[in-house]
Amino acid sequence: NPTLAPRPDTMPPASALEYVIFVIRSLALPVLLIALVLGSIITGWATPTQSGSVGAAGALLLTFFNRSFSFRLLHQVIMRTMLMTAMVFFVVIGATVFSYTFRYFGGDDVILGFLNGLGLGDWGILIFILSIIFVLGFFIDWIEITLITLPIFLPILKVLDFSDHLGSPELALGWIGVLIAINLQTSFLTPPFGFALFFLKGSAPASVNMGHIYRGIVPFVLIQLFGLGLVMAFPDIATWLPRRILE
Repeated sequence: NPTLAPRPDTMPPASALEYVIFVIRSLALPVLLIALVLGSIITGWATPTQSGSVGAAGALLLTFFNRSFSFRLLHQVIMRTMLMTAMVFFVVIGATVFSYTFRYFGGDDVILGFLNGLGLGDWGILIFILSIIFVLGFFIDWIEITLITLPIFLPILKVLDFSDHLGSPELALGWIGVLIAINLQTSFLTPPFGFALFFLKGSAPASVNMGHIYRGIVPFVLIQLFGLGLVMAFPDIATWLPRRILE
């Protein structure tokens, strides 16, 4: 909204060089940090897990560069990171116990037999699983969906045959992984617990309530589903680069 931006006459006087330095500090350095994290993964210098440390070190250097570092800020960041990590580990532990218990009592065989009994075929089973993940996205965070449902559905997805559609089982699994990722991404938008909805509410004017946001998000959810359908119908969208690498 241009009306919310500061007017030029309210900005403090500065030379062109000072504006250039301000832009570099505000934009170029964060972009450089992102490039450093992704570049460390692409070049093989660090694993995806280790790249998190690269990003943390880079962010710490940025605070020094911007003269915003303080031990109080460092303490707050460490405490928030510890709480978030502890929460994720509790979810991982609970999901692991659930999945092992489910498999121990033959739950995956029951699910596989149930899906085969429906007579849906490979495509029908895939759409059925994606539909379950989509519905769960309305009520459960994507982390819980990933850790709970994927151990159950993975043995089923491995036996589905999409070789005629993609050419190889390896590409088929990668394609299915992309479909699931797009589906999980939609969970950020689906009410009532979509994370993006709460972020939007936090930045929206007070006159905008959650009902407005729920109604306004519908077209974007439909766009997500349309994109999911495109990747299903045209798998090269997701497999072109992996196919070239495998060749």
